[in-house]
Amino acid sequence: MIFSAGLATAQTAGGLPSGASSVKETFDDWTVTCLSGEGGKRCAISQQQQDQQTRQMVLLAEFAPAADGTVNGTLVLPFGLNLDGGVKLTVDDQEKGTDARFQTCMPVGCVVPLTLNKDTVAAIRKGNILKLGVQAVAGNALNLQVSLKGFSAALDRSAALLK
Repeated sequence: MIFSAGLATAQTAGGLPSGASSVKETFDDWTVTCLSGEGGKRCAISQQQQDQQTRQMVLLAEFAPAADGTVNGTLVLPFGLNLDGGVKLTVDDQEKGTDARFQTCMPVGCVVPLTLNKDTVAAIRKGNILKLGVQAVAGNALNLQVSLKGFSAALDRSAALLK
């Protein structure tokens, strides 16, 4: 999980409930993970998709609430994509005008950092599927799908744990 590398995190002072050093909770298709340490609390929500046969990660979506109502995120997508094409986010077939660029590739996949504005966050909260429009190196368009079931509850819980 990229979260442990500190890429998509929010930080505050104070501890987690009952003095725990970490919290991990599941909300439908999303997982809330919070860590408490010397740098304060870091919380994020994530969804990881794996190939059923190989158990290799195919997609990771990770988001952390920001104090201003936006959400900072990181996507880790598979190899074999046209990196110059970036990623177009669509919620339930409604384009959100959010395009993101690939930043780098690591052994686990290619990383796309993004910041979601309040309008996009509101649409995602109401939606069912977040589609990530990408292009394969061969030129064909692909729509990777991220379930939004549990997204709102997980994001709310993450924000509450940061208080």
